[in-house]
Amino acid sequence: MEYLAFLIRRLFYSVFVLLGLSILIFTIARVMPGDPVRMALGPRVTKEAVERVRQEMHLDKPIFAQYYYWLVGVLHGDFGESLYTLRAVSEDVKAYLPATLELAAFASLLMVFGGIGLGVLGALFKDKWPDNSIRLFSYAGIALPSFVWAILLILFFGYYLRIFPITGRVSSGIELPSLRTGFVTLDALFAGQPHVFGDALRHLVLPSISLAMATIAQNSRLTRITMIENSSRDFIEAARSYGLPNAFVTSRLLLKPSLIPTVSILGLEIAAVISNAFLIELIFIWPGIARYGMQAILRKDLNAVVAVIMLMGVLFVILNFLVDIVVGYLDPRIRLRSRGGE
Repeated sequence: MEYLAFLIRRLFYSVFVLLGLSILIFTIARVMPGDPVRMALGPRVTKEAVERVRQEMHLDKPIFAQYYYWLVGVLHGDFGESLYTLRAVSEDVKAYLPATLELAAFASLLMVFGGIGLGVLGALFKDKWPDNSIRLFSYAGIALPSFVWAILLILFFGYYLRIFPITGRVSSGIELPSLRTGFVTLDALFAGQPHVFGDALRHLVLPSISLAMATIAQNSRLTRITMIENSSRDFIEAARSYGLPNAFVTSRLLLKPSLIPTVSILGLEIAAVISNAFLIELIFIWPGIARYGMQAILRKDLNAVVAVIMLMGVLFVILNFLVDIVVGYLDPRIRLRSRGGE
């Protein structure tokens, strides 16, 4: 019960974090130089048309009144109209968000299993050739930005070997399955279209690896270090002295406490995948929310910019909350410490 109360408090505080983020982003978007209405309608539009749109967007009112109208609309699911697509921003989010979430989901799987798996492998073969190879890979993964990895992967696997496609979600001529989840891979499976699933999966390989590479490298190093440190702890030495199988000691006693730092960082890294996806989606021409947000920023599409950034903030809060749950499960000390408050 004490730990549940701790999670409820964290959830309550998250509401104030999102409220503060909304005020900050809304204010920054409104005070940016340039007239968003004139940029959207063009230089030759009449002054009357500009004033009409400004009144519809409440831009003729003080900024605190603009925020009030925007917040009321958001609470009713209305983020306003995009000046670029001339559609409701909520419709644009529904259209573009699934593509980014699918890309982020596959990148997150690589980050979790790739980073932890390589870290465990390096710790088990400490100072041997698998460990040295993994450490060399981790140095390169951390040193090179994601867009550099994207370019290298495109050149090698896209142009030279021609194994994987480099643009879009599916190949030209393939019709997307009827939407259920918005994930092309899952919708193709539900629709009984294995060829579409395979094609969509091939399109996901290069961009998801590019997004996940730095985090895989970082998590492999962190997992390796914590496992090596914990392997010399008294409870591990005691378990081995009792003759317990090495596989049991590693999987049940050593791995669980070693994952606590990795999971804590991994939650933030997974949330950051969407914000890091801007360049990746531009490079791979991926029709996602990050690419949509970049176009909105360049055109000063106020409603779209605020909606995209707020969406990222909500994802950060949700993933941080999930990390609290997972870390509390892995480390009972956190549950006990929550009795005395945070």
